[in-house]
Formats: sequence, C-alpha cells, structure tokens
Amino acid sequence: MKHVIVDRKRLIALVYKESLQALRDPSTLLIAFVLPIVLLLLFAYAVSLDAKNIRIGVVVESDSASAQELSAAFASTKYLDAKFVHDRRDVSEKLVSGALRGYVVIPQDFEQRMARPGDAPLVQVVTDGSYPNTANYVENYAKGVVLTWRNNLDVATPAQVVVLEPRYWFNPELESRRALVPGAIAIVMTIIGTMLTALVVAREWERGTMEAMLSTPASVAEILIGKLLPYFVLGMAATLGASVLAVLVFDVPLRGSMASLLLLSAVFMIPALGQGLLISSLARNQFLAAQIALFSGFLPAFMLSGFLFEIDAMPAPIRLLTWLIPARYFVDSLKTVFLAGDVWAVFVPNLLAMFAIGAVFFMLAKRATRKNLEA
Repeated sequence: MKHVIVDRKRLIALVYKESLQALRDPSTLLIAFVLPIVLLLLFAYAVSLDAKNIRIGVVVESDSASAQELSAAFASTKYLDAKFVHDRRDVSEKLVSGALRGYVVIPQDFEQRMARPGDAPLVQVVTDGSYPNTANYVENYAKGVVLTWRNNLDVATPAQVVVLEPRYWFNPELESRRALVPGAIAIVMTIIGTMLTALVVAREWERGTMEAMLSTPASVAEILIGKLLPYFVLGMAATLGASVLAVLVFDVPLRGSMASLLLLSAVFMIPALGQGLLISSLARNQFLAAQIALFSGFLPAFMLSGFLFEIDAMPAPIRLLTWLIPARYFVDSLKTVFLAGDVWAVFVPNLLAMFAIGAVFFMLAKRATRKNLEA
C-alpha cells in the first residue's frame, strides 16, 4: 500500500518560494488587495436596489384645492422625486427619453370624480414598462400616496380597531447595501480563490516550471499544498480586510462572531482553490484558464448564488444547478453572520456542502496533476 508522506522542511520551502513569487507579482497583489476595495465601493455606493427618489412627473390639470393638496402629498414623499407640470405633453416626451420613470395625471374633473360614489379612479398613472420593477414601484407608491391622502381627508371615517405595523427583521432600514456588501465579499473570495489560482498555476504550466517541480523529489501533495497555501492566506487576509471595511466604512452590522466569519471563509476557500487548481491542470494556458474560470467560477457566483437575484425566483432547472455552486452556500452564510448572527442551523449544512464540493474538486485536480514516477 502506498502512503503519501509530506516532508515538513520541503513543504515549508515550497510555501516560502510560492509566497515570494506571489509578493513579487504586482497583478496578484492588485487582485488580492485593491480589487476587493473597488468591488466593495462599487456595490456599496454605485449599485443600489433601493427604490427611493424615483423620478416621476405629476400633471396637475385641475385647479381645485383638493388637487393642490394631493400634489403636495406627492411632493412630500421620500420615495418619489416629483416634477410638477400642467400639461401631460410636457412629461410624455421625458418618459420616452428616460428622464422620467412615470407620471401621474390629476385630471380636470378631479372634484367630480371625488364626488362620485363607487370606485371611480381618481388619477391616472403611466409608467415606463421597459423597467418592470421600477414601473411596479411607481404604480404602488402612487397608489399609496393617493390612498393615504384620501384616508386623511375623510375625517368622518372611524379609527381602525386594529392597526398593522410592518417590521423587517435583520435589515429594518431596508438598505440594499447591507445585503450587497456581504455578497460582494463572496465574489471577492471567488476571484482570489478560483481565478487567481487558475491563472498563477496555468502560468507555471505554460512556462514549463511546473514540469520542473514535478521532476523533483517533492510529492504531488507537497506541490499542491505549497502552491495553494499562500493564496489561501491571501484570501483570508482579503476577507478580513473586506469585513473591516464593511463594518467600519459601509455601516454593515456584524451581528455574528468574527470566528464564525473566518471559519466560513476558510471552508469556502477549499472549493474555490480546488476549482482554480482543476482549471489550471486541465487548461495549462493562462488565456484559456482565465476564460474557463470566468464562465465556471465568477459568472455562476455572480448570477446563481443569490447575491443579486433570488434563487427562489429562478426556473426549476436553474435552481437545481445552483446546488452545485459553492458561492450559493457562502453568500447565504455571509448574509446570516452579518445581519442575523451565529445561526448554526444555517451554517452547518452550508459548511458541509462547501467542504464536499471542495473535496471533489481537489480529488479531480490531484488526479489531473498526478506525478508519474515511472516516466
């Protein structure tokens, strides 16, 4: 029976050599330390899912006091940035050009409509259907403004016995930044673990230095550990730095423990590094490795992890595919540890899934880079 023996001195020498090579490579340092800051700034400030200050027009065709009061109600809401005109032709062109996302028409017979019994519409709401989500926001916000104004106007209505007050757990301010920044950390870890490893190891295959290492007495296990350990440390350092930025700069609460965060990150690095190593072992070319890492690592982590798009809203075949994406489990765990706390009922299944996927990647990578001692 053949046993794998790891020589400690030889392994330390390989790790030291790979660490020096990583520190001397400007692109590695840029990806590990500059790219995380850029991505966090991008998703914290440039990308927002919050529907506030939506640009709309309010066409006030009626000169009645009620119409003026309703238009004032549109001006006072923080969710809508209302521009007031008296002719709908002044806003229809702006809607077509994209300057406005919709407009509300308070018609000339507004007083008569209010006096009619039944459910006659008081206003007309026109939205830009090329942005479906924003169109729904405009419609619902406009309806809310009109209903709130009408209820406050009807003072004869008896007070409600039951008042519903919505509460939002984990993110009461409904700030999308608090959900995007933890997900951005997962994207950073994917880039460092998968893309950076694939590029660096593929470069050694391309230059022929990997074959030179395989010809030494070092075992395959020693070479793989020596190659990946420095990038594991880089990934953990980037995670720690990104977490500090998230808490101190971007005001994202860390309700869980730092130990849990580091444990989740360390386990996620297993499939990330394993996938990068497998890609480089199969491609052995930097350009091809970068393309494979982009389509099999970064894009699935970005699109199918629940970072931007909810998995439950995806078609059934795509939902099944997401179970094979390690970033799915990491994004879920990061949002939990940042916004909810240490919920081990969530962590344990995710940790097991990431470890299992990583074990498969490493087994395939080891087989692909197996050293043939008889050659």
